Amino acid sequence: MSSLSSVATLSAPAPQASQRELPPELAQIRAQAIADGLPYAGGITPKQAWALVQTGKVLLVDVRTAEERKFVGHVPDSLHVAWATGTSLSRNPRFVRELESKLGGKDVPALLLCRSGKRSAAAAEAATKAGLSCIFNVLEGFEGELDAAQQRGKADGWRFHGLPWVQD
Repeated sequence: MSSLSSVATLSAPAPQASQRELPPELAQIRAQAIADGLPYAGGITPKQAWALVQTGKVLLVDVRTAEERKFVGHVPDSLHVAWATGTSLSRNPRFVRELESKLGGKDVPALLLCRSGKRSAAAAEAATKAGLSCIFNVLEGFEGELDAAQQRGKADGWRFHGLPWVQD
């Protein structure tokens, strides 16, 4: 709970020049996450995420493998820090250090995106436990959940909502 308490204090104007003010939409989501006892700053829909990314007030970080990004597609200009690597999805032991380095600090608002929103939730929890204070999960992920036919992208996810993406 102590990490959640420190997360709650960041919606006030930041005392250091390196800290960013949290957009009001994220401040509300974080307040609800704290009330719900989430172990990270909260979940945000793909459409909300894209709207915030376009303002330049948050960073979008894809936590999928490099292979997923290459063969399935990715959001243009998103950062990449793999939560797990390879086909076996072995956990990246340097994830938090790499994330903090790419973000440029512990207090930078970041939205984590994976395939379905599950790995990014685990990554957001680990980052928050390590002291990164504004880490949010993009709900539904890039491809969405499996449907009855065991296919993704038919009911939810970044691509389903028609948000920008590219494929190598």
